[in-house]
Amino acid sequence: MVPAPRLVDLVNERLEEFLSGRASILRSIAPDLDPLSEFSKRFLSGGKRFRAQFCVRGWEAVRGTAGEPADIAATAERAAVVSASAALEVFHAAALVHDDLIDNSDTRRGAPSAHRVFEAQHAESAWAGSAPEYGRAAAVLLGDLLLGWSDELLDDGLAGLPAGPAARSARLEFNRMRTEVTVGQYLDILEERAWIAMPDDAQRARAERVVVFKSAKYSIEAPLVIGGAIAGASAAELDALRAFGLPLGIAFQLRDDLLGVYGDPALTGKPAGDDLREGKRTVLIAIARERLASPQRRLLDELLGDPELDDDQVRVLQQTLRECGAVDEVERLIAMHTEDGTRALESAAIDRDASAALASLAEAVTRRAS
Repeated sequence: MVPAPRLVDLVNERLEEFLSGRASILRSIAPDLDPLSEFSKRFLSGGKRFRAQFCVRGWEAVRGTAGEPADIAATAERAAVVSASAALEVFHAAALVHDDLIDNSDTRRGAPSAHRVFEAQHAESAWAGSAPEYGRAAAVLLGDLLLGWSDELLDDGLAGLPAGPAARSARLEFNRMRTEVTVGQYLDILEERAWIAMPDDAQRARAERVVVFKSAKYSIEAPLVIGGAIAGASAAELDALRAFGLPLGIAFQLRDDLLGVYGDPALTGKPAGDDLREGKRTVLIAIARERLASPQRRLLDELLGDPELDDDQVRVLQQTLRECGAVDEVERLIAMHTEDGTRALESAAIDRDASAALASLAEAVTRRAS
C-alpha cells in the first residue's frame, strides 16, 4: 500500500498533468485564455489537500492497507482514487472562486482572489468598461470551468473501473455532494440577509443547517464515502464512514468559523475578522445573540456585515464574543462532535491501520490554525 504522503504526491501529479492538458486546449482556442490556465494552475498548486486525503483514507478503510507496496496508478481502482481525489480538489477550487465572489473577498490564501486578479488585469490593460464588472464576470466563468473540469477528472478515473456498482455509487455520491454544497451556499447567503425576519430562537438551528450542507458534508463526509464507494463498500461500510465523517465535518467548519474571526492573517491568508466584515451568520454569532443582553445584541447586529469595520471595531466584536462565552461554547461543540466522530470510528468495522490514519487526520482538521 502506498503511504499517504506518496498518495498526495500522486494526486498533485495528476492535477498537474490534467491542468497542462487543459491549458493546451485553451491555448489552441486563443492565447487570450492563458490567464484562466495560469490562475487555475497557481490556485491548485497550494492547499492542504484535506479532501483528497479523506478520499484516499475512505478507500483504504474499505480496501485495507495490508499488502505489498505498489504503484497506485498500476490498477484501475487505485487510479480511480487518485483521479477522484484530484476531482475533489478541483471542485473545491471552483467553490472557493465562487465563494470569494459572493462574499466580495479580496484575498484567498494570502493572494488576490480570482475576481480581483481579473479586475486588476482589466485595469492595468486600460480596457473599456468597468474593471470590477469584468473581474466578477470572468470569475463566474472560471468557477464554472473548474466545475466542469472536476467532472471530467472524476469520469476519467471511474471509466477505468471494472463493471459493477462501484463507479455508479461514487458518481451518485459526487452528484449529491455537488447539489448539497450549492444549496448550502444559497442557505448561507440567505441567512446573511433573511436573519432579521427570523425568530431569534431559530437562528442557531438555521446556522447549524448551513454548517452541515455548505461545508461538513462536502469537506469530509463525501470524500470519505466516494473513496469507500470506489473500493466497493457495502451499505453498512458507507454508513460507518458517514457516521465518522459528518460530525467531524461539523467540527471542521466550526473551527473554520473561529478562524474567520480570530485567525492569524499570516496563517489563514485572510484579513483578521474577515467573517465579521462579511456578515457571516455563523453558529458562533447565533450563540452570542442568545447570550447577549439587548443593547449588546443590537450593537453586534449593527456592526456585523459592515465592510468598513476598522481594527478597533473588529477587536470590540472579538472581545464581545469571548466575554459572552460564545467562543468557549463553540470550542465545546468542536470537542463534542470530534468525540462523536472518533467514537463512531472506533466501533466501525473497517481496516485498523486506516482507522488510525483517519484518527490522526481528524486531529489535524479540528486543531488547525489555518
